[in-house]
Amino acid sequence: MSEKAMRPRKVDPLDFLEVDALLTDEELLIRDTVRQFVADRVLPDIGDWFEDGVFPKELAKEMAAMGLLGMHLDGYGCAGTNSVSYGLACTELEYGDSGVRSFVSVQGSLAMFPIWAFGSEEQKQDWLPRMAAGEVIGCFGLTEADSGSDPGSMRTRARRDGDDWVLNGSKMWITSGNIADVAVVWAQTDEGIRGFIVPTDTKGFTANLIHKKLSLRASVTSELVLDDVRLPGDAVLPDVVGLKGPLSCLNEARFGILFGAVGAARACYEAALSYAGERRQFDVPIASFQLTQRKLVEMLIGINRGMLVAVHLGRKKDDGTLDPTHVSFGKLDNVRMALQVAREARSVLGANGITLEYPVVRHMNNLESVYTYEGTNEIHTLILGQAITGINAFS
Repeated sequence: MSEKAMRPRKVDPLDFLEVDALLTDEELLIRDTVRQFVADRVLPDIGDWFEDGVFPKELAKEMAAMGLLGMHLDGYGCAGTNSVSYGLACTELEYGDSGVRSFVSVQGSLAMFPIWAFGSEEQKQDWLPRMAAGEVIGCFGLTEADSGSDPGSMRTRARRDGDDWVLNGSKMWITSGNIADVAVVWAQTDEGIRGFIVPTDTKGFTANLIHKKLSLRASVTSELVLDDVRLPGDAVLPDVVGLKGPLSCLNEARFGILFGAVGAARACYEAALSYAGERRQFDVPIASFQLTQRKLVEMLIGINRGMLVAVHLGRKKDDGTLDPTHVSFGKLDNVRMALQVAREARSVLGANGITLEYPVVRHMNNLESVYTYEGTNEIHTLILGQAITGINAFS
């Protein structure tokens, strides 16, 4: 072994495996631009937004001006970035807060994507440019109070009435519901599950704000109620029937989550690393204690592993070799890792870890929701189990 190879190198505790070297100049520019936006516009106030339970709607226009809304879609005013760039943007947004990343994910992957993928050309021209510009905010109506992991059992129904459709039912845990201008609602029909574009000012449509949340507080979460909502015949998405439609949207959102969770974990790790170097007990920094170093190292390993998985899956998505089960792998393990990192970071900060002066408990609470939404940990486990055994264990 050469002397040069043996010479120790100084490592970067914030990019230990030099993952940045795997990224292109354009990807780094997008990542750094979003990182600066989060530093300037999210981090100074996010503690107050979380405590007050508000999402500042003006952020939508600011993020639209940066090209973040539907950024991974082509045409219709969308930026058309590659998947890795979209994922990196999600990482930085969730470093700020899961609620901020959730807004972008819902807008681009759950509201815009189904119109882009399954809508008519008229629907695309009508809605997508305005949604990309932040002029129209969207939400996604799939989950119901009694239909979460089993969306095929949804009770919301759409029936034909002449040339129109009439929708009845309700949807639960809907991000952006009370600030949305349009909802993409999935309903049972005589021909199977169909998606409908529902302007939220349509008679019979109501959004009820969900209160008393202890997670995702800087995010709008709603119940949607549809009471004889009458829509024209061309409100239906023409190019998809069945669960393929909503599940493909969920897969798009899960891809953003597997990147985003690394951002939340990184925020907790950085806070713990900094705190451990400054906090002194027994006349020494607590970073000098073996047990504290073990915690920091476990966080470091998890975050670097998670980022490598995310970038690898992003490259596979860009070259067309990504399977939906790969996304389940990333969503399951990266969110599980992030939640463990948040809990370890909270223990390093001690009592200070439960205050909003630091980001840790906020991320820890948010990640409890991220652990569940867009497919629970159990559902992703069964998806992977079926993939490797060939046996469906869902029922």
